[in-house]
Amino acid sequence: MSVPEYATAFWVESPVNGELRRETLPAPTHDEVRVRTLYSGISRGTESLVFHGRVPESEYSRMRAPFQTGEFPAPVKYGYCSVGRIEQGPDALLNKTVFCLFPHQDHYVVPASAVLEVPANVPAKRAVLAANMETAINGVWDAEPMLGERICVIGAGVVGALVAYLCAQVPGTEVHLVDINPARRSLAEQLGVGFATPEQAPHDQDCVIHASGHSAGLRQALEWVGNEGRIVEMSWFGEGDVSIPLGGAFHSQRLTLKASQVGQLPPKLRPRWDYQRRLRLALSLLVDDRLDVLISGESDFTALPTLANKLFDRTSTELCHRLSYSK
Repeated sequence: MSVPEYATAFWVESPVNGELRRETLPAPTHDEVRVRTLYSGISRGTESLVFHGRVPESEYSRMRAPFQTGEFPAPVKYGYCSVGRIEQGPDALLNKTVFCLFPHQDHYVVPASAVLEVPANVPAKRAVLAANMETAINGVWDAEPMLGERICVIGAGVVGALVAYLCAQVPGTEVHLVDINPARRSLAEQLGVGFATPEQAPHDQDCVIHASGHSAGLRQALEWVGNEGRIVEMSWFGEGDVSIPLGGAFHSQRLTLKASQVGQLPPKLRPRWDYQRRLRLALSLLVDDRLDVLISGESDFTALPTLANKLFDRTSTELCHRLSYSK
């Protein structure tokens, strides 16, 4: 097997301008692995903000991806949904299919501790959803859905759909996935959850989880939650202010508004959980064939500079777009 000397990676060269760059591929040391990428997934929410240069300066350090190269706003190599095969490294890992929080790149070298083996019953093509599932798990932990609760999830993107899917597995829950796009109904049905447009959404909810990325969705959450109910905000808005009405029901009904962000584990879980255990759980939960509905398209990696503007446009209806690597 020939050992590649170079790797090709996608960079945001400047806001709304992406390109492929060639870089030298180092030889792995004794505790590193060399990975040949099979697939990577585009996490539209965060990656769209990065592509458009909308990461606030105050968040530059917190929003760094584990193997990011370059600095915000640009040039920057960013991403965290890579699935590949190990071609060089410890014998126990050779030829294993693994997941890594690495940007879009065809070959890379990372510490062996940075990869997790994809379970045998999870297809490599579906494993690109692992980072999104990890975010959804954290959101569900923060929301703490209980038996029989009425729950709305606003925003039928990948993370919102996964949150609704997980909440619906709590016995007795009544879960509605809410989105302005009525075409998302079929997505909800395939995942086994209810669907509603904002006009149809039920009120008096025990918990509303907001994942639309739009401030209008957060305002609706305040309207739909019941007395003493809780709202979990999973969206990240990037730059700009968000205006919400706190002068009405929020105060009188003693509502709770809580942020959920995947970068930190819930405090009460930290004694026994770490990031690797959470990611292992995320990978194991991808065994369900129904989750393939969240992959809305696939393109060759080399086409990404041309496709990026369309994929990251705010009007895009893409869910998870998968990139395939032919070499």
